[in-house]
Amino acid sequence: MAAGSKAMFGFEPYHILLAAVGVAIIAAYWLPRFLSGREPAASALLVLLGMATFAFVPGLPPALSPLTSPRIWEFFAELCVIIGLFGTGLRIDRVLDREQWRPTLRLLLIAMPLTIAALTLFGWFAAGMTLAGGLLLGAILSPTDPVLAGDVQVGPPLEGGEHPVRYALTTEAGLNDGLAFPFVHLGILVAAAGGISAGLIGHWLWLDVAYRIAVGAGCGFGIGWLAGMIMFDWPGDNPLSQTRSGVIAFASVLATYGLTEVLEGYGFIAVFVAGLVLRREETEDRFHRQLHDFSESLEHTLTAILLVALGAALPGLWPYLDWSHALIGLALIFLIRPLLAWGSLHKTGLSKRERIVTAFYGVRGIGSVYYLAYASHHIELVNEETLWATVAFTIVVSTVVHGLTAGIAVEQATQDPEARPDPAAPQKS
Repeated sequence: MAAGSKAMFGFEPYHILLAAVGVAIIAAYWLPRFLSGREPAASALLVLLGMATFAFVPGLPPALSPLTSPRIWEFFAELCVIIGLFGTGLRIDRVLDREQWRPTLRLLLIAMPLTIAALTLFGWFAAGMTLAGGLLLGAILSPTDPVLAGDVQVGPPLEGGEHPVRYALTTEAGLNDGLAFPFVHLGILVAAAGGISAGLIGHWLWLDVAYRIAVGAGCGFGIGWLAGMIMFDWPGDNPLSQTRSGVIAFASVLATYGLTEVLEGYGFIAVFVAGLVLRREETEDRFHRQLHDFSESLEHTLTAILLVALGAALPGLWPYLDWSHALIGLALIFLIRPLLAWGSLHKTGLSKRERIVTAFYGVRGIGSVYYLAYASHHIELVNEETLWATVAFTIVVSTVVHGLTAGIAVEQATQDPEARPDPAAPQKS
């Protein structure tokens, strides 16, 4: 061998990383099958195995910390969320059923703002946070997650499964990621200004609430309709749907989100609405299922990598977690969300068991990672390490508590004899 040449069989940390992450993801989906015949909820195991992998596998590079590389976390979480939201929109067969939407609207318009307010006050008084910090934490943790909530969602296109519990949790997760964004912006504005003023609130209501929500919904509707025409109608003898290529779903997500963000609208709202509108075109065509399955595969892939990375980053975040901030996460999961959602669902036609399950299973996850990374990218956060530790702790608790019980609980609720029957075949609208 020539002098100075590299060893032929050296171990590259990058290759060790690929192998270790791959094994961890396979194990997270495989191991639960020895304990249950159900499709496993792997999110908790992905976090745990990510932590174990980086603790015990020699030769790995240092774990990627959100404290030092928030932009990378923001990018990956953003992709996970927008792909998940588009797929969630494609799942929904019935849209024009006003009674079906009543629980969703109550959760969005009553439970979510009250959750943000409760978390703001909790952080302010219990954890000694500033008003801006508490508001920002409340906005970050308030949305439920469309990515990790597969066990509680409606079935894929053309399969039905649109029981009121599943429908409410699916549509809530599809919309509240976008509707939490105005409150994230409000927290950033208050932190930057050092307080609240009438001018600040007026600017926020006009730009961050009215304009950006309207643009998000409008772009989602318009681009979703145009995508439907291109996929199913233009040209009439050879539309894109005949290609049967699911990559069109990914392209639709990128186009919808990018164009909406260029116009300063909320891309999260746009991609969900685009999925809903696209689903109305040629509703019986099996191409919808292919679009959904492709987007779901992408979503699961990115989410698995992100959860393993979160597990790897946890040891570096735990030193910043104190009891008061841990109490915020526990209070959200076991007290604040269940009580406020339960109250908001009064007189919605849901049975007692349905209300309990819908109120409790507000899964927290990737959306919160994105919002915190977004905030840290746009403003210098006070006690950023503690915020990351609190959000990570809340997600871990949610993945364990919700992930291991949601499938059974929702299945029992949707088979409740007191509940109205779930139609075998969904009504299209």
